[in-house]
Amino acid sequence: MTTSMLRSVLPVGVMVAMMGGLALAARGADAPGSAPVNFDIKKLDHDRIMAAADQYLSEEPITVTAFKCPRSPGGPHDFYSEGDYWWPDPKNPDGPYIQKDGMTNPDNFVEHRHAMIRMSIQVAALTAAYDLTGDQKYAEHAIKHLKAWFVDEQTKMNPNLQYAQAIKGITTGRGTGIIDTLHLVEPARCVQVLEKRGALKGEDLAGIKQWFADYMHWMLTSKNGQTEMKATNNHGTCYVEQIAAFSTLVGDKDQQEWCRKRFKEVLLPDQMDPDGSFPRELKRTKPYSYSNFNLDAMCTVCQILSTPQDNLWEFTTPDGKNMHKGAEFMYPYIKDKSAWPYKHDVMFWEQWPVRSPSLLFAGLAYHEQKYLDVWEKLNPDPTNEEVIRNVNIRQPVLWVE
Repeated sequence: MTTSMLRSVLPVGVMVAMMGGLALAARGADAPGSAPVNFDIKKLDHDRIMAAADQYLSEEPITVTAFKCPRSPGGPHDFYSEGDYWWPDPKNPDGPYIQKDGMTNPDNFVEHRHAMIRMSIQVAALTAAYDLTGDQKYAEHAIKHLKAWFVDEQTKMNPNLQYAQAIKGITTGRGTGIIDTLHLVEPARCVQVLEKRGALKGEDLAGIKQWFADYMHWMLTSKNGQTEMKATNNHGTCYVEQIAAFSTLVGDKDQQEWCRKRFKEVLLPDQMDPDGSFPRELKRTKPYSYSNFNLDAMCTVCQILSTPQDNLWEFTTPDGKNMHKGAEFMYPYIKDKSAWPYKHDVMFWEQWPVRSPSLLFAGLAYHEQKYLDVWEKLNPDPTNEEVIRNVNIRQPVLWVE
């Protein structure tokens, strides 16, 4: 898949002007705040959603079986990708690749990733359109994509990432690659919405849920999965985000509880500094985008897993770390990137920020109107390939009510 093909799935609508609306609360969260917020996501995003969904009605599913990399050791149903920051060694062109952190190699194989992102974008827009209108044609086309990826024997993806982010001459796949399926988090949410509305049921629903259960089992038991789970930066956060989303879809309460415990005992205390920053992300060559990315992932974990009985938005570690501090740290730099006091990202600095979910979810959870005011003004449909890859929540109407 080419970059132009990936961009072809982007919504044709542009950001709608900021509008007032009804007071809404974050789904699953009931955190105290200074005042209710004025926010109507259905009104704000209606035109954007419908323009995109109408475009996608004419586009057929494309899965991993449409592309084959000769370097992949897997079969036609196996997802394969190559590490982004790995390049040929000028001193040994035929030897193992060498790392250039933060510098994306445009010649590496990413067609399977692009196909997955395309599916995630299209299914989310179609499901959002169905949620807004109740028109079955949107649900039917979303389900067509879901079946192609997770049910149909001729086109479905095998439920593992054994060959993700391979490195020539070093490894055929590694735990780091599991971050590629972060783009399955919103499709999993779509399945829940379609099931709740009665559009997805029977064998199709069972088959899709079984795929996610099988993939989650692989994440929890494989060597690659265990390696990624232990990652001490955004990779570990994104692992928990995925398990949270998939376990919620399939109703695995034990894994949901494991994710809550992991958030409280590992992610928040080990990754956040008392000022709300993420020092491991600040040390990277793209400190701004990685800090945003990790905050997005943690906020999404809170959004998925918070309940009135166990509200992760309200959780504070013994030394005072919590998600409100995380949002407060990044808020001024999302509002005004020029105020960022750290190094600029080595690539794509100009492309950030965009409308990613942290300020939305935190704004609703903490009744912070200032977060929502900034979020609404950001670009909801970025076209840069790197940015698209790093934003996996694209249709907030599916996540808030």
